Amino acid sequence: MAIIALGLAALLVAADQLIKYFVVAYLQPVGAVSVIDNLIDLVYYENTGMSFGMFEGARWIFVIFTAIAMVVMVYLLFRNKNEKKLYYISIALIIGGGIGNMIDRILYGYVIDYFRLSFFPPICNFADYCVVFGAVLFAVYVLFFSDFFKSEKKLENREKIEK
Repeated sequence: MAIIALGLAALLVAADQLIKYFVVAYLQPVGAVSVIDNLIDLVYYENTGMSFGMFEGARWIFVIFTAIAMVVMVYLLFRNKNEKKLYYISIALIIGGGIGNMIDRILYGYVIDYFRLSFFPPICNFADYCVVFGAVLFAVYVLFFSDFFKSEKKLENREKIEK
């Protein structure tokens, strides 16, 4: 299942880079296009920072942090056997999005962002949504489907019994 998750992550990276190719080719020259008036705009933006414009210009810090995070995610994929599909999907989303943005930072020194919602001011991209959605799914998995908290509860019960 871990290999399938890596394949999914690779597909997400490819989709992200393909979308960004078209954004550079067709959106960059015009700057912005309204998809749904007062709701969704496509806006070409070169993001040298992270969310909300924080830490602008810290390119290599982001590359190093992302590389470490991706190694940890791949380790988690192969360490835990027989997990539920939600586990593998969430990690694949995080890896795919993380690598998609890391490619931009290495090649260009910035991330190509293009998607703006009127009610959420930061301009984002497909990779950003993959990471966020993957992180939310991973949190749901840990909270509701994993044995993480169940094993802590068992340990607490064992300690009470031993006393």
